[in-house]
Amino acid sequence: MEESVHLRVPALIMTPSDVSRLRRELAALDTYLDQEAIRSPGQPQTKLPKTSRLLDELVQENKLNLLDKATRQHLQEFLADVATNAPVVHVSFAADPSSAFLQKVVKWFRDNVHGGTLVRVGLQPAIGAGCTVQTTNKFFDFSLRRHLQQHRQRLFQALIGTDEPVKTNKQPAEEAA
Repeated sequence: MEESVHLRVPALIMTPSDVSRLRRELAALDTYLDQEAIRSPGQPQTKLPKTSRLLDELVQENKLNLLDKATRQHLQEFLADVATNAPVVHVSFAADPSSAFLQKVVKWFRDNVHGGTLVRVGLQPAIGAGCTVQTTNKFFDFSLRRHLQQHRQRLFQALIGTDEPVKTNKQPAEEAA
């Protein structure tokens, strides 16, 4: 599988679900082309399956010919490798991000972390704004909620108009529990 190093995952392919869909689509296309090869001449042809935008982008970016059985097999192996070995980052937002924004996030991870990074998106309305990022062994909280909790004293002081520490009912440590 040394050749798979030369294949690239396009920016449109962002999530593990995208990779799974591509694998199913490629398997269906492979089955169709295999059946067409053994069909007797003169029999009515079945309609060629349409390919998705994701598969089209993958083929174009890597300059592949899907009519070649070896290329399809190689692409299946590459997608299997991506599905099992690509780093997956879980990013949660307060609201559903647009596809264009998500592509920018994926591009940043691929440029700065790993070229095949996939992103799993979640929604957590309680974070207010910003996001949380989770990998297999790290958690980062870039949310407005966290920022306000860290600066709770300063916020109360600004609201009351004093520079003295303000006693509150809840301490930040209690809220996290």
